[in-house]
Amino acid sequence: MVHFSVAFSVAYLVTGSVVVGGSLALLEPAINTVAFYLHEKVWSRRQPAPPSGYDLGHC
Repeated sequence: MVHFSVAFSVAYLVTGSVVVGGSLALLEPAINTVAFYLHEKVWSRRQPAPPSGYDLGHC
């Protein structure tokens, strides 16, 4: 709730519009969610593969 309030307040102070402030406060978390998902997909591909012959089944 704090994040929404801050996003709304900043957008409202910058634009002076309640509609733009509310829209931005709702849109920003959705964009962050998508960006986080894509970031994690890219990051997981950058992780080195385990060495060949490495077997996790014998822990």
